[in-house]
Amino acid sequence: MSNPSLNEQEVKELVKQHWNGRAANFDQGASHGLLNEDQHQAWVGVLNRLAGEEPLKVLDVGCGTGFLSLLLAKAGHEVTGVDFADEMLQLARAKAEEAGLQIDFRHGDAEQTGLPEGTYDLIVARHVIWTLPNPAKATEGWIRLLKPQGRLALVEGQWENQDVKAEYEQIRSKLPFYGGQPSEQLAAFFRSQGLHDVAIEPLMEAALWGGVPQHPRYLIIGRR
Repeated sequence: MSNPSLNEQEVKELVKQHWNGRAANFDQGASHGLLNEDQHQAWVGVLNRLAGEEPLKVLDVGCGTGFLSLLLAKAGHEVTGVDFADEMLQLARAKAEEAGLQIDFRHGDAEQTGLPEGTYDLIVARHVIWTLPNPAKATEGWIRLLKPQGRLALVEGQWENQDVKAEYEQIRSKLPFYGGQPSEQLAAFFRSQGLHDVAIEPLMEAALWGGVPQHPRYLIIGRR
């Protein structure tokens, strides 16, 4: 049952507890990790279309175990990853070291990264915005971190009927985008935040998820 008395910091602590608790087995799920070469190549294709060939300065917000960070760094981009779940970050750092990749993984709050404004060509996040107590504040902050004409790109979906974990049962009413958003609704939100050239790319190919996705999944991109 949702607990309306929780303040924002208490909500964030429960979110952190949830993701730290899932870290050890997180990459074993097809919607979280890369389980085969077909899936790997499918995501390489998505990110190559997004980022292009020229090296970019990229921020991966809520990077978790480094799914996007590792793929983008391997493609030659300069990547910083931020997450507040320490156990996720430990795994991300270990994977980067094993792969011989230089990625700046930092502990930080996705809603308040503390990073310098006007720094990044591209900011990415994967399944993050629905976990935030204040997605509007977070997005405003991300936009400020972008260089002029920089882009914000989110891998998102809509999971309204997902099972509710115990930690989220207490706080779901405190998360405005809980369960994900329809793509057009998130596009309208992007525009309301001042982003331009908003585009949606469906991510419904079975190869991306280890099987045909049961819920709508997409990439949404906006330009500062």
